[in-house]
Amino acid sequence: MNNQFEVLIVGGGNAGLSVAAQLSQKKSGLSIGIVEPSEKHYYQPAWTLVGAGEFNIADTEKNEKDYIPAGSIWIKDAVATFEPEQNQVTCKSGAKYTYKILIVAPGIQIDWQNIKGLSDTLGKNEVSSNYSFEIAPYTWELIKNFKGGVAVFTNPSTAIKCGGAPHKIMYLACDYWRKKGILEQCEVHYVSGAGVIFGVKEYAQTLEKVVADNHIFTHFGANTVAIDGKSKTILYEQKNANGEIVHKSLSFDMCHAVPPQSAPDFIKKSPLADPKNTLGYVEINKNTMQHSRYPNVFALGDCTNAPCSKTGAAIRKQAPVVVENVLRVLAQQQPTAEYTGYSACPIPTQYGKLMLAEFDYSNTPKMTFPFDQAKPRWSMWLLKKYILPWLYWNRILTGKA
Repeated sequence: MNNQFEVLIVGGGNAGLSVAAQLSQKKSGLSIGIVEPSEKHYYQPAWTLVGAGEFNIADTEKNEKDYIPAGSIWIKDAVATFEPEQNQVTCKSGAKYTYKILIVAPGIQIDWQNIKGLSDTLGKNEVSSNYSFEIAPYTWELIKNFKGGVAVFTNPSTAIKCGGAPHKIMYLACDYWRKKGILEQCEVHYVSGAGVIFGVKEYAQTLEKVVADNHIFTHFGANTVAIDGKSKTILYEQKNANGEIVHKSLSFDMCHAVPPQSAPDFIKKSPLADPKNTLGYVEINKNTMQHSRYPNVFALGDCTNAPCSKTGAAIRKQAPVVVENVLRVLAQQQPTAEYTGYSACPIPTQYGKLMLAEFDYSNTPKMTFPFDQAKPRWSMWLLKKYILPWLYWNRILTGKA
């Protein structure tokens, strides 16, 4: 196999494949290598719908090989170390690959172990998480079989992929229980490390009403640190009025847990990591997506320190910026394309109704459609359930959207 590439991409997920496909279309003959160890590719945005009984988990999994762009070389290996001074990466197999341009896009790491007891009880003892392909279907089992009692939904204090996911499933669960006639027998708690329900006020107002209508108890600034499945309790930290951290516990009859997340370990310990970022994200210029210290290194997607939401919608806007700027650097020109922080979060507020929140770095709404997107709509539910999955597999990964 060739060990030298004009462009080497680390990660074969949404970001890596989208960029590879677009680069191939913009400049034919470009030698592109994609380092990705996984045989499978997942459409993760549908896992909330899986947990709500509205999507088949099998339809979210495809073969990675079927989406490697023609002309790109798939390196079925994992990066162990980056050597940016030598324009080189070393893989776990020991193989070394050199590049003119490096694009870093391996996604985010789910730190299950950072909630004590979670790994041991996940998928049993009425504890689930839609952040796992294997476990997401169990969420639906818990929701449809719930007879009433205390339901706890957690959200960590770290940034996570799809920041709305921890409360999306909560709204759908409440709607299901209302239709089943048992919501009045349910005590629902949202234990969130965030300070508010949503960071953009126009959309937050809608969600605050949904929370009130479902009589959900909110605990903000609350970071879950332990889950004991056998005793059915969660332990969380929260500051009191004096600013002191106190520990509190909640008993539950079912729990949907979202673990803390961070940059993958091989990025955290690398020269590419932002030394000021405790979670180890790649240090980039948030507009050009170029590394702050290594001009022939770019990054996009969930692994960067860009202060945007970590969503597929963000990647869709970042990818063409990276492609344009990579081609400029290859031509020995300065990057000029800019990403303005666009992201989107489709939030179902009940079965058949969804609010499409779109916004930028300044948390200013950036609505695509000619109507008020802060109002949940049936048309946006159809977008989430049917149109976006089709677009992902058929247009986004192939570089056509």
